Amino acid sequence: MMNQETLRKLMEMKMSGMAELYQLQNENKDFQSMDFDDRFNLMVDTEYDRRKSNKLERLIKQATFDDSSAAVELIEYHADRKLDKQLILELASGTYLQKHHNIILMGASGNGKTWISNAFGIQACRQFYKVKYIRLPELLDELAAAKYEADGSFRKLIQKYRSIDLLILDEWLLSELSQDQVLHVLEIIDARLKRTSTIFCSQFAPEGWHSKLGQAQVADAILDRIVHDSYKILVDGDLSMRERHSLVAAR
Repeated sequence: MMNQETLRKLMEMKMSGMAELYQLQNENKDFQSMDFDDRFNLMVDTEYDRRKSNKLERLIKQATFDDSSAAVELIEYHADRKLDKQLILELASGTYLQKHHNIILMGASGNGKTWISNAFGIQACRQFYKVKYIRLPELLDELAAAKYEADGSFRKLIQKYRSIDLLILDEWLLSELSQDQVLHVLEIIDARLKRTSTIFCSQFAPEGWHSKLGQAQVADAILDRIVHDSYKILVDGDLSMRERHSLVAAR
């Protein structure tokens, strides 16, 4: 017979998975033939799976992806995209995150860099890493606003981004940065160096970044901290992904 007080305590301890199965075991006679250990193990497994599922949902929501439906297994390897499938699958295993290495996604606008970066991000969430997707202009605005606060907001923001396992920076160096913006970028890169991983989505190869950063010495420092520990992936294509999908839909 089900003990209502036990059920209440399970709900109070936010063990809804165990509570639901406890009720089910009381209502379904098929469970009566199982010994206590088997029934208890089943309740623990149910609660464990529920919490893991909830954690994954929470990580994906907090990451603020551009497309939370992106997935590594859905990447399209058309010949003209020239994607290195072996490298992508290797990165999907998460070894680059363990080694605190970076990924640089390069290619023209519309070729799917953002979507692939989100796919890597979702995969990292599945491995229970903390992920954040943000466009570089938005990050720079956030840093600039915090810089003018007298309550230490800027340092707190740097620490916040330092704690993110995988930071996805979209629209990386799409335009030239001001002197203050370059220094803010250096702050972020320096705080995360060899502690975390970053995915950079850029229309330009690293060789073209120097001109966007302007200040020679600071630019050298930023590039030195990024490029040497990064996997480079060219996302090419004769058609943009939007054009490609439109053609498929029209058939």
